[in-house]
Amino acid sequence: MSKTAQATQAAAIGNKQKKAYSLSAFRVLIVEDYPFMADLMSTMLREFGVGNIIQASSGNEGREMISLFNSDEGARNKIDIVLMDWLMPDGDGLELLRWIRGHRKDSIRFLPSVLCSAYTSEQVVSVGRDNGANEVLVKPVSAQKLASRLLYVIDKPRPFLRAPGFFGPDRRRRNEAYKGDERRIAKAEDIKQFNERL
Repeated sequence: MSKTAQATQAAAIGNKQKKAYSLSAFRVLIVEDYPFMADLMSTMLREFGVGNIIQASSGNEGREMISLFNSDEGARNKIDIVLMDWLMPDGDGLELLRWIRGHRKDSIRFLPSVLCSAYTSEQVVSVGRDNGANEVLVKPVSAQKLASRLLYVIDKPRPFLRAPGFFGPDRRRRNEAYKGDERRIAKAEDIKQFNERL
């Protein structure tokens, strides 16, 4: 067993993953301008069992690929997830992410997107989250980190929300109990009953 496969298995065990997935029909688009990093991520994905991996070297090329594969709502060979670099010439990851979330077609707008960056600042995570990234992955990318992000997108999909200036997955990661008076409960005497007769 290769080191990448062992790391994936360790990530699955570490996440208390009980399901086994067949990713042979899964299609991943890697949008990365540095060929070594794109090839490294492709190799990891192949070790995970991903059957279809496409590479684009810029945000603009990524748009073309997404438009090609995901423009038809009923297409069977759609891109399932996009891994995009933060900084690239000719269209960066943030521009691509905004284009995806602002698209009029649901097959593109709801596309799971993982933003990758070598900058580990809280600002990068915050900007990615606030522009609709499902996950943010910090470089250097390890097999365990990549596997955990993929598993998180697959196992814990968050509902999409529309708010003024935002469309994307719910930014809250946990459900907290409401700590106030419940005002939505109706009293029995406030409920009016209507009986319709023919």
